[in-house]
Amino acid sequence: MGELYRCPWSTGDPIYIDYHDKEWGTPNRDGRRLFEKIILEGAQAGLSWIQILKRREEYRDAFDGFDPKKIASYDEEDVERLVSNPGIIRNRAKIKSAINNARAFVEHFGTDEDAFSEFLWSFVGGSPIVNLRERMDDVESSTATSKEMSDALRGLGFTFIGPTTCYAMMQAAGMVDDHLVTCFRHTANR
Repeated sequence: MGELYRCPWSTGDPIYIDYHDKEWGTPNRDGRRLFEKIILEGAQAGLSWIQILKRREEYRDAFDGFDPKKIASYDEEDVERLVSNPGIIRNRAKIKSAINNARAFVEHFGTDEDAFSEFLWSFVGGSPIVNLRERMDDVESSTATSKEMSDALRGLGFTFIGPTTCYAMMQAAGMVDDHLVTCFRHTANR
């Protein structure tokens, strides 16, 4: 068996390779994991994704497994606890945004994580969009669909959720397949 061809962004670090090979672009309909992706993509704004990936387990621990109901109940003491946690990005605005987003989640979806998943997947008609990208330069950073999702989430009260953040979450959650056509993970090659 020959060497597998991967999307160029995923090489060079075993964590990236594992993420690319097992998770990125794989359809994910778990509402809790989708909420996690939104929070982590917001935390990533202005940073490299590998910085967040390396801290993901710390984030899961610090944010109660990304349980929206628990996070929605966080108070100023929790903000201070998180700001002092060296295992996560200690940006106060991003931390407060995560808490705000949990409150917006609970306000609009209660504890129904499936409803949240259905809401997000509705922007792609319930099925992944399969793109045919030949080069990394062909991959967009946002689309009309990610702008529509961003606007809808903002309308619900979410923050740190622009079109680029939404598109990154859509790629990660497999709502769009942006693996290059030469990558072994592209839909056509599976």
